[in-house]
Amino acid sequence: MGLIPNPNSNQPVVCLQWPWNNANPNPNPNPNPNPCKFEGPWLFKSLQNLGSLAFHFANSVSKSSTPQTKNQNLTRRKKNLTAAEQAEAEQRAFASALATAKEATLLEFYSPKCRLCNSLLKFVSEIEARNSHWLNVVMADAENQYWLPELLNYDVNYVPCFVLLDNNGRALAKTGVPNSRLHVIAGVSHLLKIKRPQQNNR
Repeated sequence: MGLIPNPNSNQPVVCLQWPWNNANPNPNPNPNPNPCKFEGPWLFKSLQNLGSLAFHFANSVSKSSTPQTKNQNLTRRKKNLTAAEQAEAEQRAFASALATAKEATLLEFYSPKCRLCNSLLKFVSEIEARNSHWLNVVMADAENQYWLPELLNYDVNYVPCFVLLDNNGRALAKTGVPNSRLHVIAGVSHLLKIKRPQQNNR
C-alpha cells in the first residue's frame, strides 16, 4: 500500500530541510548528502531572495560602520591615561604656560570626583577664551600625587581652588573655600581683576 514505507527504498519518509539551507554560499561538504530536495513555490523563492538581499545589505552597513567604532575606541583609550601620564601632560601644560610672555596664569586645582569642579568646566573654558591674549589657564588634578609639591607650595586644602600666578610663577592670590558655584565664580572674577591689563579694565 502507499502508506507503508518500502524497506528497500533509499528515500526518507519525511523530508526535514528548510528552504533557506540551499541559499548558503559556502556549503559544508557532507559525506552523507541528503537526498531530500525541496522545491518550494515561487513565493518562497522570492521571499528567500528578499531575505538574502536584506541580509547582505545589513551586513554591508555594519561593516562600513566598523571603522568609526574603532576610531571611537581609540579616542576613548587616549583619554584613559594613567596617573603619571595625566600628571605629565598637565605639568607640561603648566610649564609651557609659565614659559609664555602672558601676564598671568590661572591654575585650577580640581578633582574628577568633585561635582562642583565638573560644573565649572564651561565657565573655565569661557574665561580662557575671553582672556587668552593675557591669561593662561591650566588644570591640575589635586588627587594626583604628582601635584603634591604644588599643593603644598600654594597651600591648597580644598577643591576647586584657583591660584593666580604672575609671569614668573609667583602666587598672587587664590580663591577661598568654595561655598557654592556662584561663590567660586565671584572669586575667580576677583582674581582676574587683580592682574587684568588696564586697557581691558572697564
